Amino acid sequence: MELSLRRLRTLREVARRGGVNAAAATLHYSPSAVSQQIEALGVDVGTPVVERVGRGVRLTEVGRVLVEQAEILLAAEHRAVAAVEGARQHLSARLSVGMFPAAAAALLPVVIGDLAAHHPGITLESTESDPDRAVLDVRHGHLDLALLLDYPDAPESWSSGLSVVPLGQDRIHLAAPTGSAYRPGLDLGELSAATWIISGPDSYYGRAVRTACRRAGFDPQVRHQVDGLATALAMVAAGLGVTLASDLGRAFLPSSGVDIIPFERPLLRTIVVAHLPHATERPSVRAAIDAFARAATDGGLVAMD
Repeated sequence: MELSLRRLRTLREVARRGGVNAAAATLHYSPSAVSQQIEALGVDVGTPVVERVGRGVRLTEVGRVLVEQAEILLAAEHRAVAAVEGARQHLSARLSVGMFPAAAAALLPVVIGDLAAHHPGITLESTESDPDRAVLDVRHGHLDLALLLDYPDAPESWSSGLSVVPLGQDRIHLAAPTGSAYRPGLDLGELSAATWIISGPDSYYGRAVRTACRRAGFDPQVRHQVDGLATALAMVAAGLGVTLASDLGRAFLPSSGVDIIPFERPLLRTIVVAHLPHATERPSVRAAIDAFARAATDGGLVAMD
């Protein structure tokens, strides 16, 4: 009997997600492709590994045993990859990283240039992803690394089960139309009457901004709900309202029309790299994390105390 690690991963995802369609969405396969993998695994072991229950499926007893053993086998595969990397004279690997837009624009080009100079055998593949999705993809092995945000005003529990490396703190400033009455050293509470352009309350960033404003004593008057910072800044330049922009977010500043105004008490968010606890057994992963740390320092992130 030969067991395919790809098929075991697929079965594990079906078990975790509770069905073929949900697993297919996570794995970026079609539902029919997932079903074919599961059926082929059943042929490999000589008995079905899932059974129909209404419109869904559930694991058979053999399927449950395979999922338990899959964790052991996939961990062994990871250790083998790490051992091979360690034995090579030159690092060679293809790593996937989930990024939020500002990090992709401000840090990723620097990191890729750093790796090209010091470890040309390492290739980074990036995917723009919101933090919640990126965390799931790291946990399930679809991403090697994810750059995430930690807002003091909106703490999240996403770090559970992951190892997190802080890269630094990103300062957040007011972005207002050029010529506005706002001056450096203002307090967030002075913006209670402003027209805001921010993302929706369902996004991590949107929740963090609203929470910070409420702590300052007001609910922001959001007239334009926009997820992309580049779009929000273009609307600020057009005089439609104010938004917040971090140091990393300056990558999206239009050539004119927007003033970046620092607060008296800086608003900060922490940028972190998240990965599975055993991932740093791979020299390539350690090299990529080091490159992100150097890029963060060069990019002006505030060093962690």
